[in-house]
Amino acid sequence: MLWLSVIFGTLVGLSLGLTGGGGAIFAVPLLVYGLGLEPRAAVGVSLVSVGVTALVGFVQRWRMGQVELPTGLLFAGAGMVGAPAGAWLAGQIPEKFLLVLFAILMGVVAARMWPSASQSEELSGTVNWDDDRAATCQRDASGSLRLTSHCARLLVVIGIAAGVLSGLFGVGGGFIIVPSLVLFSRMPIRRAIGTSLLVITLISVSGVASHLFAGRSVPVEAAALFSIGGTIGMLIGNRLSRRLAGATLQRGFALVIVLVALFVLLRPMA
Repeated sequence: MLWLSVIFGTLVGLSLGLTGGGGAIFAVPLLVYGLGLEPRAAVGVSLVSVGVTALVGFVQRWRMGQVELPTGLLFAGAGMVGAPAGAWLAGQIPEKFLLVLFAILMGVVAARMWPSASQSEELSGTVNWDDDRAATCQRDASGSLRLTSHCARLLVVIGIAAGVLSGLFGVGGGFIIVPSLVLFSRMPIRRAIGTSLLVITLISVSGVASHLFAGRSVPVEAAALFSIGGTIGMLIGNRLSRRLAGATLQRGFALVIVLVALFVLLRPMA
């Protein structure tokens, strides 16, 4: 069981390192069906381990200059507001129904990831800042974000949504944050991944605090082992991400999410 916790954590960390988000969505199913934790305890363990893992990845990316701090802090501030609301909602929903909702969320994530894999801007990691189509936020010639009031409002709304999902399901919200940073703030994909890890770290802190404040415990041993595995996976994922780029990886990731979602949907009904 101890080694299984580390292995599962490594898988989650590997996904986070490669994509900047999305890996955390595997944490709860692995903890519930692989380690036998009850769903609310699994959410707490997921929040702790994902936060620790994302922190390690953020520090690495920040040293490489792949983090946009002002945008990330704006996102994170909004997400930390939304996390307590998500934690409260988690306490109002029956556990089996919570897992069903989680599986539906996974399906939505997979559906979003599949078509985005073919977008050349995301794969190349570059953005044409002179192209204004479908862009809510704008950047100047040097690539710095022009944080207008309209742009700030949009980023805050998306950040709150990521926070609610974090508190509700124990996920980091990176699968929302990364594509939002690319599509709405016009951020290159590598910088979006690094910035997402900063946001996930801070949102997870708020989520853990909300989880504990609601009177729910976090299994310390499971959280520690999962975090160790997550850190190992993050270090590996960050190295691989420098060599691997994307469409095949992203589509494969989406397929795995669909398979896990089907398992979660069918298991409670058995």
